[in-house]
Amino acid sequence: MSRRARTVLAGVVLAGLAALAVWAVTGLTPFGTPSGPANAITRTLAHKRQVANAVNGITYDMRGLDTLGEELILFVAALGSAVLLRHRREHVEEPERETGPPVPEALRVAGAVLVGPLIVLGVYVVSTGHLGPGGGFQGGVILASGLLLVYAAGQVLALERVEPTALVEVAEATGALAYALVAVGGLVFGSAALANFLPFGTIGQPLSSGTIAVLSIGVGLEVTGAVALILTEFLDQTLLRGGEE
Repeated sequence: MSRRARTVLAGVVLAGLAALAVWAVTGLTPFGTPSGPANAITRTLAHKRQVANAVNGITYDMRGLDTLGEELILFVAALGSAVLLRHRREHVEEPERETGPPVPEALRVAGAVLVGPLIVLGVYVVSTGHLGPGGGFQGGVILASGLLLVYAAGQVLALERVEPTALVEVAEATGALAYALVAVGGLVFGSAALANFLPFGTIGQPLSSGTIAVLSIGVGLEVTGAVALILTEFLDQTLLRGGEE
């Protein structure tokens, strides 16, 4: 096929696509026109899904596939950060760990005292996202920030003894796997991926909202592991001496 023929063919195809795009746009509902009652979504979530938090209901039910994509983005970002930072540390001969900069006593005490309450708050936010404000994303960040308080309290070396990297890797992988398994469960026991196939229970009760609560907890695990893994890798990078120094 000659260059002129390819140009003509490309022009015809592009013109056809442009015509289809214009035809599709003209068939759209006018901007600002509601497709139903303004409270249709909240009424559906409250009466059919038995979830009190409409935001979580939308996130893990009506747009569950979008949330799966967002979770995978965070998963890959944490994985990529770990791979890049560990690759650099592998080329540092006989690395030595620093204890970190001097920590003021007030900051040390505040960090040590707040670790426990922060973890309790994070668990509460993750596990009750279907009952009120909160959810997996918010609670996961709260739980992961406990590492920063440990660092502020000057307990980095004590934290290293329990190998937090292995724990956060397991948490991240478990959360991502849980979300994927629920998606497959929707195909097996429901009508589509991420279909809400578990009993809905009664709104306001801990065992309610079907898969919404399960997905929220799974995301909480994944976000906790991902954010904590990134923090841990950067912390290890900071505390290493040698290499380029």
